[in-house]
Amino acid sequence: MIKILKNKSFIVYGVALALFLFLLKWLELQFILINYSFEIYTSAIAIAFTFLGIWLALKLVNPKKETVIIEKTVYKDRQEFVLDIDQLDNLGLSKREMEVLDLMAKGLSNQEIAESLFVSLNTIKTHSSKVFEKLDVKRRTQAVEKAKRLNLIH
Repeated sequence: MIKILKNKSFIVYGVALALFLFLLKWLELQFILINYSFEIYTSAIAIAFTFLGIWLALKLVNPKKETVIIEKTVYKDRQEFVLDIDQLDNLGLSKREMEVLDLMAKGLSNQEIAESLFVSLNTIKTHSSKVFEKLDVKRRTQAVEKAKRLNLIH
């Protein structure tokens, strides 16, 4: 207690100096806010839009992915295959087109089909395009799947 009373004048001058310094800094802050208010306002908006742009870019680059699981019954041991003659007549597939479709279902390429049927590659391409047209499909896999569904091939 004696030490505090001894140094009372230093403490009072120190507190007065701290208050004076606080007052000066507060006035300086008020001066800056008044003179540079437009710059501060536009900077705050620019920072907000920058963070908004970063957030939006991350959302667009990494969208949520939805996984859809489709369950489909697959028959391993099918009954004896019976060709659907009515479907065959409705579609108008020729015997050669049926042979090409059957070889497609076995996974052969156009070149391999041409070699096994002893015809040119262009002939196989023509038969394939006719099969696609008659089955109303665009790809080999679609043609094979549709032909199996219509009981045209096994």
